[in-house]
Amino acid sequence: MADPIPSHPLPAPPQRDPQLWDAARALEANFLAEMLKSAGLGATPEGFGGGPGEDQFASFLRQEQAEALVDAGGIGLAESLYNSLLERRK
Repeated sequence: MADPIPSHPLPAPPQRDPQLWDAARALEANFLAEMLKSAGLGATPEGFGGGPGEDQFASFLRQEQAEALVDAGGIGLAESLYNSLLERRK
């Protein structure tokens, strides 16, 4: 019996310079972490303790969440940054 859905291999992802790609992804993650901070993510309520230690750990949480966003595909900034970095290298 014939397969009802023909299987077509997915195209191979483009070959990227790993150093430039990692730098672009890191820049996107840092940008997203700042956007999350501006949006108030991780802000501690006054009555819950707060303090500089809690603020510092909140920044770690925001950074991890931003990196998770980039790992999930991000907002496309890393791709644009990568292409710009690649052009500057030429």
